[in-house]
Amino acid sequence: MTSHWWRDARAWLVAYGVAVALIGFWPVPVDSGAGPLLRAVTAVFPVATFERIEFGANVVMFVPLGLLLTMLLPQARWLVLPIAFVATVTLESGQAIALSARTPSVLDIIANTAGACLGMLVAAFIELLARSRTAPPELPESSGEGRPEERRSLR
Repeated sequence: MTSHWWRDARAWLVAYGVAVALIGFWPVPVDSGAGPLLRAVTAVFPVATFERIEFGANVVMFVPLGLLLTMLLPQARWLVLPIAFVATVTLESGQAIALSARTPSVLDIIANTAGACLGMLVAAFIELLARSRTAPPELPESSGEGRPEERRSLR
């Protein structure tokens, strides 16, 4: 029994949504134990500040949303970024209202939405690769005469 790709994509989207909700609404910052590791990284790579690492993590966290929604909404892809924007505003607003230990940020909204956009680009690239692999091979050039219907139109 084979499953359809959209069922798999829906299942992944649900699992992803649960994971993001857990991360977003965890009562304390999820990186609270990562201080020593982050300090070691910034010591080796001074350009990798905590703020840049956090921004990058927020971008990466929303790439799957853009990818999965693009797969699931082939006729309404214009909805992907608004959905991602509303999802991240909901997360940040929930943090502001309910979690005193969390710090909501407009930069997180920007990073998350950018991540969803990147996910859309990944989906487009995957589709382009899939189409190029399934495209019919080019016909070799003939002796210049062309097909019979082409010969008739040239005369």
